[in-house]
Amino acid sequence: MMKRQKRDRLERAQKSGYQAGINGRSSENCPYQAVDAKTQWLGGWREAREDVHSGLYK
Repeated sequence: MMKRQKRDRLERAQKSGYQAGINGRSSENCPYQAVDAKTQWLGGWREAREDVHSGLYK
Protein backbone atom coordinates (compact mmCIF):
# COMPACT_ATOMS: atom_id res chain seq x y z
CA MET A 1 0.00 0.00 0.00
CA MET A 2 2.76 2.40 0.93
CA LYS A 3 4.43 2.07 -2.48
CA ARG A 4 1.23 2.99 -4.31
CA GLN A 5 0.70 6.14 -2.23
CA LYS A 6 4.25 7.20 -2.90
CA ARG A 7 3.90 6.54 -6.63
CA ASP A 8 0.65 8.54 -6.76
CA ARG A 9 2.32 11.44 -4.97
CA LEU A 10 5.27 11.36 -7.37
CA GLU A 11 2.93 11.19 -10.37
CA ARG A 12 1.16 14.29 -9.05
CA ALA A 13 4.52 16.03 -8.64
CA GLN A 14 5.42 15.15 -12.25
CA LYS A 15 2.06 16.40 -13.56
CA SER A 16 2.25 19.66 -11.64
CA GLY A 17 5.78 20.22 -12.93
CA TYR A 18 4.55 19.56 -16.46
CA GLN A 19 1.76 22.12 -16.02
CA ALA A 20 4.24 24.68 -14.69
CA GLY A 21 6.45 24.11 -17.73
CA ILE A 22 3.55 24.42 -20.18
CA ASN A 23 2.54 27.67 -18.48
CA GLY A 24 6.06 29.03 -18.89
CA ARG A 25 6.88 29.15 -15.20
CA SER A 26 10.49 28.92 -14.06
CA SER A 27 11.92 25.65 -12.76
CA GLU A 28 12.80 27.73 -9.67
CA ASN A 29 9.07 27.56 -8.81
CA CYS A 30 9.29 23.90 -7.80
CA PRO A 31 7.24 23.61 -4.59
CA TYR A 32 8.84 20.36 -3.45
CA GLN A 33 11.69 19.95 -0.97
CA ALA A 34 11.86 16.14 -0.95
CA VAL A 35 14.44 14.95 -3.46
CA ASP A 36 12.26 12.26 -5.08
CA ALA A 37 9.28 14.58 -5.57
CA LYS A 38 11.51 17.43 -6.74
CA THR A 39 13.15 15.11 -9.28
CA GLN A 40 9.72 14.12 -10.63
CA TRP A 41 8.53 17.74 -10.75
CA LEU A 42 11.65 18.89 -12.61
CA GLY A 43 11.34 15.93 -15.00
CA GLY A 44 7.79 16.97 -15.81
CA TRP A 45 8.87 20.57 -16.18
CA ARG A 46 11.67 19.64 -18.61
CA GLU A 47 9.33 17.42 -20.62
CA ALA A 48 6.84 20.30 -20.91
CA ARG A 49 9.56 22.75 -22.01
CA GLU A 50 10.64 20.29 -24.72
CA ASP A 51 7.03 19.94 -25.88
CA VAL A 52 6.63 23.73 -26.00
CA HIS A 53 9.93 24.08 -27.83
CA SER A 54 8.99 21.44 -30.42
CA GLY A 55 5.73 23.30 -31.14
CA LEU A 56 3.20 21.02 -29.45
CA TYR A 57 1.87 24.00 -27.49
CA LYS A 58 1.57 27.61 -28.54
